[in-house]
Amino acid sequence: MNIKTVLKEISETSGVSGHEKEVSQIIKKHFERYCDSVTEDALGNIISVKKGNRANNKKIMLAAHMDEIGLMVKDIDKRGFIQFTNIGGVDQRTLLCQEVIIHGEEDVYGLIGIKPPHVTSAKERKESLSIEDLAIDTGFTKEELESKVKIGDVITIKRNMINLQNDWIAGKALDDRAGVVSLLMCLKELENFNHEADIYFVITVQEEVGTRGATTAAYSINPDIGIAVDVGFGKTPELSQYETIDIGKGPAITVGPNIHPNIFEKIKEVASNEYIDYQIEVAPGPSGTDAWPMQVSRAGVATGVLSIPLRYMHTSVETISLSDIEKTGKLLANFIISINKIDMEELLCY
Repeated sequence: MNIKTVLKEISETSGVSGHEKEVSQIIKKHFERYCDSVTEDALGNIISVKKGNRANNKKIMLAAHMDEIGLMVKDIDKRGFIQFTNIGGVDQRTLLCQEVIIHGEEDVYGLIGIKPPHVTSAKERKESLSIEDLAIDTGFTKEELESKVKIGDVITIKRNMINLQNDWIAGKALDDRAGVVSLLMCLKELENFNHEADIYFVITVQEEVGTRGATTAAYSINPDIGIAVDVGFGKTPELSQYETIDIGKGPAITVGPNIHPNIFEKIKEVASNEYIDYQIEVAPGPSGTDAWPMQVSRAGVATGVLSIPLRYMHTSVETISLSDIEKTGKLLANFIISINKIDMEELLCY
């Protein structure tokens, strides 16, 4: 499996929260190559199962979300301009002059323009624009556009993944398509080892609008251990160096009340024993990941979080290192192997 090729394919595919079908079909095909069964539940989660080599009741759920933030058509004015709103945590400052794709009866290309500086006042140039002030121009008239686009159609930023220096890449939706690829890397690693537990690779929907997919999937699976793989804030000059993680230095292992202390210690131990680079990330409250609904599902699930360092989160130029994705997959696989001979009750007791 070529990690860069797979990540490019799914990063550039549309999958806004609640409208993940297009990217879901591509992701499903990749997991079908490695798993014993791949199903899709009523909400749209992809649940891929790799059975353990020993009959027991151990179940581990690994979760990464496939959905991305995006936009939605809310009106078409008489001049053919599209008014829109956001789905998920779109940073409105990044929308100006973006190319977009409106996913209607057919894909329609447009752009979010802005008044030229020559005809703006000094006061206007100092003011930020809200999403209500913006519009998408497609070149179509209102009548032409209404035959292709309707209110409620989703919109994504048109962005191809690009290569930076070393093994760094940038693009859209790497939050959390990078996590999805790390789960595929874990599967590749597991081809070389035996594992006792049944592993549920869950690619969740609607994480960006309330971790909904993980909520229903965790209830259905009822795992012993649940590990969410998501992205964390990569260090940049303007951010606190104590609240961010370094790109290229491996995944961050999260510690905090959303995390079972024994799972945290076990993942850290595995990383040290296997010489896998890792960092520590502090989450003093809910982690903001799929680990939160997993932790409080049914009678409770012992959870962990691995964060892949990523810069410029929730923009169309999210930046990440491929080596961090690989290290995350390797750490997950080795954690799974490490609990082969461990009594689950012993591991999970406080």
